[in-house]
Amino acid sequence: MARTRTIRTATAFLLGMALYTHEMKADDLMTPETLWSMHRVGSYTVSPDGGTVAYTVTTPDIAANRNVSSILTISIDGTGRKVLSEGDKSESEPAFIDGGKRIAFILEGNVWSMEADGSDRRQMTQTGDIEGFRFSPDETKVILVRQVDANPSVQPQEEDLPLATGLVADDLNYKHWDQYVRTIPHIFVADVYGHSISQGKDILEGEPYECPMLPFGGTEQFCWSPDGKSIAYTSRKKTGVQYATSTDSDIYIYNVETGSTTNACKPEGYEPPTYDPLLSLADQAQDAQGKDTNAGYDQDPQYSPDGTMLAWKSMKRDGYESDRTRLCVLNLATGTKTYVTEEFQSGVDAFCWTPDSKSIYFTGVWQARSMVYSTNLKGEVKAVTTGDYDYGNVICLPQGKQILTNRHSISAPDDLYVLTSVRKKGVVTRQLTFENKEITDGLTFGEVRERMVATTDGKQELCWVIYPPHFDPTRKYPTLLFCEGGPQSPVSQFWSYRWNFQIMAAHGYIVIAPNRRGLPGFGMEWLEQISGDYSGQCMRDYLSAIDDIAREDYVDRDRLGCVGASFGGYSVYWLAGNHDKRFKAFIAHDGIFNTTQQYYETEEMWFPNWDLGGSPDRCPTAKAYADSPHLYVDKWDTPILCIHGEKDYRILHSQAQSAFSAARMHGIPAQLLLFPDENHWVLKPQNGILWQRTFFRFLDKWLKY
Repeated sequence: MARTRTIRTATAFLLGMALYTHEMKADDLMTPETLWSMHRVGSYTVSPDGGTVAYTVTTPDIAANRNVSSILTISIDGTGRKVLSEGDKSESEPAFIDGGKRIAFILEGNVWSMEADGSDRRQMTQTGDIEGFRFSPDETKVILVRQVDANPSVQPQEEDLPLATGLVADDLNYKHWDQYVRTIPHIFVADVYGHSISQGKDILEGEPYECPMLPFGGTEQFCWSPDGKSIAYTSRKKTGVQYATSTDSDIYIYNVETGSTTNACKPEGYEPPTYDPLLSLADQAQDAQGKDTNAGYDQDPQYSPDGTMLAWKSMKRDGYESDRTRLCVLNLATGTKTYVTEEFQSGVDAFCWTPDSKSIYFTGVWQARSMVYSTNLKGEVKAVTTGDYDYGNVICLPQGKQILTNRHSISAPDDLYVLTSVRKKGVVTRQLTFENKEITDGLTFGEVRERMVATTDGKQELCWVIYPPHFDPTRKYPTLLFCEGGPQSPVSQFWSYRWNFQIMAAHGYIVIAPNRRGLPGFGMEWLEQISGDYSGQCMRDYLSAIDDIAREDYVDRDRLGCVGASFGGYSVYWLAGNHDKRFKAFIAHDGIFNTTQQYYETEEMWFPNWDLGGSPDRCPTAKAYADSPHLYVDKWDTPILCIHGEKDYRILHSQAQSAFSAARMHGIPAQLLLFPDENHWVLKPQNGILWQRTFFRFLDKWLKY
C-alpha cells in the first residue's frame, strides 16, 4: 500500500530492531522485538460526510522506552492515507469539527485543532490538563475532562513538611488500579470562541464523584443531545466503603441552560437498600422496592440521532461486575425503558445508533468470537458478521449503509474495516488500513484450529489450538495450557501484545486455550458457574483441555506447561498443587496466591464479595478461602516463575512474592520477576521485551531439555 509519509516513529522500529536482536530466530518467525515494534491502531472517527476517517496509530519506541501516538487520515475508499502528526510528541483523540474541514485533537494536555490536511495547527486551551473532549453539535460549546482534587480520599502533605512522603487515608477508595487517589476526573462545559476554548464550568462541582469513572472510563461515558441542550453522563455517586462495595453507577442528564441534573436510571424518590459490606450482594436482597432501578453498572450513554431516546449499557445486579451487559433504551418523552438485546445471551461491548434512529448496531462475544449484531427497538437481534475474528468498536456512517469498525484475530493485529450492506449479498467486508503489513508480510503464523473438548460433567468446551509455524505432525512438541483471566473474560479471537499465542507458537510451542467455565459467549449458566467456585469445575475444564490435546501423537506429554495472568495466575497457583504431575513448568503473572490475603488487599471490594462469597471473617467456610492455592504448597513439585507489577493495586505484588517464597522454602526451583513501574499489565516497551525474554527462557529451560 502506498504511503504518503512514514509514521514519525517508524525509525524507532528500525532502531529497536538494531538494538534488540537478542535471541533472534528464523527470519519468518515472530520475536519479542518484532511484536513490540508493531503499530497499534487506536481511536478513530469519521467526517460528517462519511468520506474521511481520522485515526490514531501508536508505535512503541523501544530505544526511548515509550509509546508515541500519531494521527492519520484515510479516505473511506482506502486511498489517500496521510500522517498528520509532526514531531515526536503523542497526539490523540482526533475529532472532526467545522463541518469536517478541521480536526481537533489532544497534544500535551491541551486541545488543538488543524486543517484536515494537517496544516494551520492552533492551540485551543491553555490549562495543560485536558484528558478528553466532545464538541456540542453546533460547536459553540465543548465538554472537557479535567482532574479535580479528590479530598478527602488521600490527604495532602503538611505544608511545613515538604519532604514527608506519608499519605493519610480515612476511608476506602484511597487507591485504585495503579494510583493513590489524590485527584478524580470531572467534566467541564466550556465555551468555544473561534480557535479558543474557555476553562469551563465543572458540572459536578463540589461532588466527590468521578466522570468518567476510574480506572478505564473515557469520552464514551458522556455525550451531547442532538440539540445541544443536554449532556448525558456516567457516574457512580458513592464514596468510601459504599464506592468500594457497589457497582451501581447511573446515567445522569444535565440541563445546560438551567444547570439541573436528573437521574435517568432511578425512579423519583428511590432509596437504595442497605447492604452489609462484608457479605456478598448475591446473598442479600436485591432491589427491595421491586422496581427497575438499574442496580448494576450503567454507562456509555448515546442519544438517538432524532433526540427522542437515550441508550446505554446496563447491568441488572449490584456488586456483580461481570453481569450480562444489556442495551437499555429510554424513551425521553414517556420515561419507558426497553431492553433491546434480551435475545442475545451474552454482553454488549460497543454500540451505535443508525442514522434513522430505528436500529442499533453492537458488538458482543458469542462462541469465542466477537461479532457485529443489529437490533431494532422491538429487541429483534440479528448477526451481521461471521468468521474467526473479533470486531471492536462500531461507528455507523451517515449514509446508513456502512459501518466503520476495527477487527483483529489471533493471527492479525487491529486494523480498520468497512462493512457495507449489499442487497442479496448481505454484508461485504473491506479492509481499510494495513498498518503492520510491512511486518506481518515477512512472518509465518501458525495455524489456529477450533477444538471441542468433553468436560467432566458431560458438556463441551470450545478451545483454540495454535500450532507452531511449519508444523510437522510427525514431531513431538512441548505444549502450553493457557489460563484466562477475568475471571469472566472471553478467550475469543483476541490479539495481545503480551499473551500472544502466535509468538508462543513461533517459539515452538503448541498452545491450547480453553473457554472454560466462567467465560462469556456460551450462555448465562456457563458464565456464572464460576462465581464462588474458583477451584471447582473451571479447573476440571482446564485439565480436560490439556488431557485431550495430550492424546495427540504430536504432543510430548512429558513437556507440558501451564501459564496465565490475573485469574489465570490464580489458576496456575492452584494447579501447581493439584495437577497430578501433568506439568513440568508453571508461569503465573499478577495472580492470587492467598485468597484471604487478597480480600483485605484489593481495592474494589465488590469483586471478592461477589466472587469469593464475602469476607473471610463473616464467611470463613466459603470455598474460596478453604481451598486457596496457598494451602497446597506442600504438594508443589514443579518449577514456577512468578511475575508481578508493583503498581498493581487490584492484586498486590505481595501475592507473587509470597508464592515465590513458598516455592523456594519448599525446595522448588523458582524465579521472581518484579516490575516496580508496571500495573496489572506491562506497558513499557523494554519491560514488555524483558517479560517475553524471561517467559521463554524459563519455559525453554524446563520444557526443551
